[in-house]
Amino acid sequence: MPSISQLPLATPEPKTLDIHGTQLHDDYAWLRDKGSPRVTEYLEAENAYTSAAMKGTEALQGALYDEILSHIKEDDVSVPYRDGAWEYLTRTEKGLQYPRFCRRAAEGPGEEQTILDVNALAEGQPFMSVGTLGVSPDGKLLAYTTDNTGFRQYRLAIKNLETNETLTDTAERVGSISWAADSATLFYTTEDEQTKRQDRLWRHSLGSTEDTLVFEEKDERFNIGVGRTLDRRYLMLECGSHTTSESWFLDATKPEGSFTLIAPRVDDEEYSVEHREGFFYLRTNHEAEQFKLVRTPVDTPGREHWQEILPEHADAPLEDFDLFQSFLVASYRERGLPVLRVFALDASGLLTTSNDIRFPDPAYTAFGEINRDFATTTFRYAYQSLVRPASVFTYDVATQQSTLLKQQEVPGGFDASQYASERLWFSATDGVQVPISLVYRSDKFHKDGSSPLYVYGYGSYGYALPLGFSASRLALLDRGVVIAYAHIRGGGELGDPWHDAGKMMSKRNTFTDFIDATEFLLAEGYGDRKRVAIEGGSAGGLLMGAVTNMRPDLFHAVLSHVPFVDVMNTMLDASLPLTVAEYEEWGNPNEPEAFAYMRSYSPYDNLAAGAYPAMLVKTSLNDSQVMYWEPAKYVAKLRTLKTNDTPLLLHINMDAGHGGASGRYDYLKEIAFDFAFLLKELGLVEEKG
Repeated sequence: MPSISQLPLATPEPKTLDIHGTQLHDDYAWLRDKGSPRVTEYLEAENAYTSAAMKGTEALQGALYDEILSHIKEDDVSVPYRDGAWEYLTRTEKGLQYPRFCRRAAEGPGEEQTILDVNALAEGQPFMSVGTLGVSPDGKLLAYTTDNTGFRQYRLAIKNLETNETLTDTAERVGSISWAADSATLFYTTEDEQTKRQDRLWRHSLGSTEDTLVFEEKDERFNIGVGRTLDRRYLMLECGSHTTSESWFLDATKPEGSFTLIAPRVDDEEYSVEHREGFFYLRTNHEAEQFKLVRTPVDTPGREHWQEILPEHADAPLEDFDLFQSFLVASYRERGLPVLRVFALDASGLLTTSNDIRFPDPAYTAFGEINRDFATTTFRYAYQSLVRPASVFTYDVATQQSTLLKQQEVPGGFDASQYASERLWFSATDGVQVPISLVYRSDKFHKDGSSPLYVYGYGSYGYALPLGFSASRLALLDRGVVIAYAHIRGGGELGDPWHDAGKMMSKRNTFTDFIDATEFLLAEGYGDRKRVAIEGGSAGGLLMGAVTNMRPDLFHAVLSHVPFVDVMNTMLDASLPLTVAEYEEWGNPNEPEAFAYMRSYSPYDNLAAGAYPAMLVKTSLNDSQVMYWEPAKYVAKLRTLKTNDTPLLLHINMDAGHGGASGRYDYLKEIAFDFAFLLKELGLVEEKG
């Protein structure tokens, strides 16, 4: 470790907020002054300190990078999908950071055409991200959005695919886009400059310099998005908060018309919409906590006309559905794992026979892939697991058979039979059963408490942890690390009730579940109590901060990405992106009861003098979701309280946003850096077989 004289020590400048009869103290609020010389100097000092602390791991980082890269097929192409007269595909090429989006004629001869080369867009830019792509119905124009800072502020561009000319048509702060049927009218949404809330829908006519404001969402809890039904009949405008939604529709052939409301918003009710032959099909939690499927005539779309066609299953939440001319696919979760249920439709559009697509592994991810043909008789879906690389299948509805189109190649000697996964359940402190998914290398694992254990968690927003394959994860598994994913309350694995049990005034369940999960794994012999590493990012970074405050003795190393750790100051500042909308997830601290509860777990506000595990905290200067100053303030304060000499490192990517580096090779270097830290702390620098 660098000497104490090299420690970056931020100058405390006491600031006090009197609220609800108490005081909230913040000595490091000055770190919010982005771009000021002293803030930049401090952040650069933290980066220099982290580099010094990691000195001696450069060779390990390089070896990890090479090892991870050896398991990635650098020259690759996605499975093409048909959309109209074209087949679309994505190519990655050795040495290039970004993909090329391509197409070719679906029938007959014709050369492959690059419709967008992200490498060309990224020239001279430290960051480049494509937000959304949309080809016009006639196939002649491409609308797309790009962000070159990481702040998730996207600019719209339109490209003529016949001439490769970029048109002068553009707009700033664009979110979603959708073409009307005439291929000359584009609808798009934009964000508020201060809060970054998507709140306005615009109609743009090609060549026009003035766009028409079609809709404005005034409720600060809601964001909007525009899209189109799969049969291309209607444009759909969705307005949604974390708990409530409503949708409006417009005939895609009449872009100058007005959107019509399907059913007005009702607090805590959500619905999503598709269309088939004069009926809207809706997935909704109206009188169905775990969601059901209803349909209603387009002419009378209100709730009073909703006809239930697929009832709620109390133990199997309906997560999504895909609607086609002759069949429907309902995506359920049973005991937290996906099931795809295919229903045939009769002539009137009602559900008849069904068949389940089920999967062989104990822990996996499966979902509908890209399906653009409404009249198809096959369904394309994606499947992968903790031990099985990503695969794309097509399912024949008539024969009920699946055909593998492609399984991701994993070079570098990968042998799936060397690895094993498990799905376990444990009793939380209050008796609730909680699932955990595990993966390890079989010949390196002994269930005797000797293995290094790495536990990952999130547990917020009703988000279910995806249990997919990771080529980079092999670097840990091959060194004997047991990797666990804790499906704690606040996530979505068991539906809305699971989410509700870990948010608002029940948020502490998320943290106690994670602690209980770790204790359970140790008690069952899956890990060595002296070698436990944990990781989480964003809201998962809040989890890292909370559990480290609660049980610093339980964890040896902590990796925290873009962590939401300054809960109180962020949630009391309504000018920040996300804050008001997030009241439905965390609570509104302007209310005394919510304030007291949120303060009880806020990581920044609950740091205390004592010993802490080794910690690597990572953030990005241009993060628009969790501002860089949250982890910066957290580390600055912890430096003044920590009583032991374990590493406390802060790394700031000065050219990226919430997701880190945008280029794929740069991103792998970030992973290699993280893994070097973990392996060093777990005593595994030399071990690999």
